[in-house]
Amino acid sequence: MVVWLLGLVLFALGICASVALHEAGHMLTAKAFGMKVRRYFIGFGPKIFSFTRGETEYGLKAIPAGGFCDIAGMTALDPVTPEEAPRAMWRFAAWKRVVVLSAGSITHFILGFIILYLMAVTMGLPNYSERPIVGGTDCAAATQDAKTLKLAGCGPTDPAPAAAAGIAAGDEIISVNGQAVATWTELVNKVRGLSGPNTFVVERDGDQRTVTVDIATVQRTAVGSKAGADGNKVEQVGAVGIAPGGVLHYGGLTAVGGTVAFTGEMFAKTWEGLMKFPEKIPAVIRAIGGEQNDPERPVSVVGASVIGADAAERGIWEIFVLMLAALNFFVGVFNLLPLLPLDGGHIAITLYEKVRDALRKLRGKAPGGPVDYNKLAGVTMVLVILGGAVVLLTVTADIVNPIRLQ
Repeated sequence: MVVWLLGLVLFALGICASVALHEAGHMLTAKAFGMKVRRYFIGFGPKIFSFTRGETEYGLKAIPAGGFCDIAGMTALDPVTPEEAPRAMWRFAAWKRVVVLSAGSITHFILGFIILYLMAVTMGLPNYSERPIVGGTDCAAATQDAKTLKLAGCGPTDPAPAAAAGIAAGDEIISVNGQAVATWTELVNKVRGLSGPNTFVVERDGDQRTVTVDIATVQRTAVGSKAGADGNKVEQVGAVGIAPGGVLHYGGLTAVGGTVAFTGEMFAKTWEGLMKFPEKIPAVIRAIGGEQNDPERPVSVVGASVIGADAAERGIWEIFVLMLAALNFFVGVFNLLPLLPLDGGHIAITLYEKVRDALRKLRGKAPGGPVDYNKLAGVTMVLVILGGAVVLLTVTADIVNPIRLQ
């Protein structure tokens, strides 16, 4: 329990640090352009303490559920003093406002990348792309139980083709019989149709070598069989006695490319998750009702912290660190959605003003002036209510029926 609580606190501190850096991104870019930054606070609610340095008040509030950076004149409707008016944010060039507005999300992306890079050079990165990396070698067990899908134990006479050929954990299989294999699934499907001596090209520490593997013929269930299902069929296939490698390890330099590639995969998964977000809301409601949890349902920071604490308690720090990185990417992407009151909504309006004024100039007209945010108040309120409802639902689900690591 002590380790679990420590993990919970550490994960919460990680989230607070991300929020602080997000707001710092807005503040630092605004100050760099000469905009007036009135306040920089972490948290909401009653003020715990604050101090003023220069023209900005810095402080901490009681509820660690976010933070804010108060930039004078973020919109033309925001009240400013005569002293602040020349430095009001809305008076600055559109590109400068876009930089300031996007700085929070960019900070999340940079932070996520740094987390993944440090993970790459220490723990390694998950093999999400299914590269045919060997995690370990064993015998090619002769049979497999059709019901449970469990392999028979290794006997003294069972062959170990991969190990006999010199293939070891960490090797990447590049090709079989001259045909390239890009994923573990490709490799398995190719090997299942072979028997006897076959040529494998294996890469180890950057060097490729060719080995001959005497593929064994064994009994296996069909691809896609599920444990406990009736009608699973056993067939004769080829096997070499290797297990997939779930983690990719890197050096200091190679970790840069590996982290870039993995970051791209995480961005793709983040976007995919956002697109599926609405259809997952019923799963959140079912979780509140006590039904079995959908492990892919949306979670709040409360749920993410619980999973992080579970990972810490079990010593699976890879999951803990990976979730911190994933949370930063999610918040960064979500915050750029072109919806008010998100930063992406303000960016969309800024770009709209720029395009609109360019078109007016082509027609010989004067600039149209700042967008009247009052006209968007109704839409903004609806989005705020919907967003608040989703937060309330996910937090409730994560309190009464959180997703737990098994």
